[in-house]
Amino acid sequence: MKALLFKNSIISLAMTTLLLLSSTLVQAKSLPDFTELVEANTPSVVNISTKQHKTTQNRFNREFQMPELPEGSPFNEFFRHFFGEGAGPQQEPREYDARSLGSGFIISDDGYIMTNFHVVNEADEILVRLSDRREFLAKVIGMDKTSDVALLKIDAKDLPVVKIGTTNKLKVGEWVLAIGSPFGFDHSVTAGIVSAKGRSLPNENYVPFIQTDVAINPGNSGGPLFNLDGEVVGINSQIYSRTGGFMGLSFAIPIDLAMNVVDQLRSSGHVSRGWLGVMIQDVTRELAESFGMKHPYGALVARVMPDSPSEKAGLEPGDVILKYNGTKLESSSMLQHLVGASRIDKPAELEILRNGDKKTLFVNIGELKGDMAQDASQDQPKQNAASLGINVVELTNDIREQNKLEGVKGVFVESVLPGVAKNAGIEAGDVIQMINRVRVANVKEFMAAVKDLPKGGNIAVLIHRATGSRFIALHVPKE
Repeated sequence: MKALLFKNSIISLAMTTLLLLSSTLVQAKSLPDFTELVEANTPSVVNISTKQHKTTQNRFNREFQMPELPEGSPFNEFFRHFFGEGAGPQQEPREYDARSLGSGFIISDDGYIMTNFHVVNEADEILVRLSDRREFLAKVIGMDKTSDVALLKIDAKDLPVVKIGTTNKLKVGEWVLAIGSPFGFDHSVTAGIVSAKGRSLPNENYVPFIQTDVAINPGNSGGPLFNLDGEVVGINSQIYSRTGGFMGLSFAIPIDLAMNVVDQLRSSGHVSRGWLGVMIQDVTRELAESFGMKHPYGALVARVMPDSPSEKAGLEPGDVILKYNGTKLESSSMLQHLVGASRIDKPAELEILRNGDKKTLFVNIGELKGDMAQDASQDQPKQNAASLGINVVELTNDIREQNKLEGVKGVFVESVLPGVAKNAGIEAGDVIQMINRVRVANVKEFMAAVKDLPKGGNIAVLIHRATGSRFIALHVPKE
């Protein structure tokens, strides 16, 4: 009996070991092997080094006289630091060459190369080095600061080229790989996964970035981001860091957007972008409640620019754009991305929410340019909206001039007292233009609107301040 139990234990242990080994092998097989991808694509990735001629100026007034100090005095080194060797009142500005490194990749066998705008911007000399150590001076065909894309050309033929993919098929959680020159270490390979798509970054309104956890460092900029099929799906462009080094947050420009930019640069030398002519903001939970929406989504129109495509189409402040050409707007930033990529002078369909009703508008997309009666006396008495905790006065010509409010209509917030308005973020100097979907052009209209506010809920208030127009959700107390 003991022998049988021992035999069964041995068999059970053996089966458990086989299962563990089998599980380990299955897991190992599920991990990607990047070797073939790297071997096939490394020749198409280039190192880019730039040189920029700069001139330094004296840090002190040119009339400053160099003091006579004893030989070996520690202050000599101090003045040399600011003025250089032989410094004195006649010192000329010093010239030097600033150098930087980046990456790029070949998109045509006759020498067209894609990289970042910030890699080659203001460079006096651009040197491209291939994987076989050949070096070429490159010329700039075109650059676009908004998308951070640049197109270069070298005088070479029969070059290895990358395979261009699409971002549309890219999925969050998918493996991706980067090849570049971090800190000048040519053709370094790093891998990770797609963390998110369609990311908006501060001051980057027209690029829906791909977020990854691929290790990216200075020198990787402009290099390609590959999927497992060996296709380029993005251009590594930025990192988020509190230290200057990699912290697990990398951002790449979608290749579809980049190729559209490159095609325009090759054909016309500049890039055209769609323009709607509105200032928008996200719909918060509180604002969604005030508009009667079940959950927050879409782009809330805070301001419509005069003589813009939006104004001509009949769009109004307070409208919530829910869909653009059939695409649901999960956030306001999606609208900027979609409009920017739209064809100029072509109609776009907008589904909007206005006063609780859904409507469809058609707007003829414009082109984004560049980087776009007597009032009452100023001594009128102020009006106190006690329920909100604010004092308002008429928006006179003098107030407009003093506060640079030309063309702005509404009532001027002179002071804010402790209360619901202050809690909502309304400040002295704001101009209230609309409250609870009612436009107000003067104090009388404003006070009438305040009197009719529903109790115990959130209402939307459109304000204008130096940073622009925006809606604020304000909670009206029950009592």
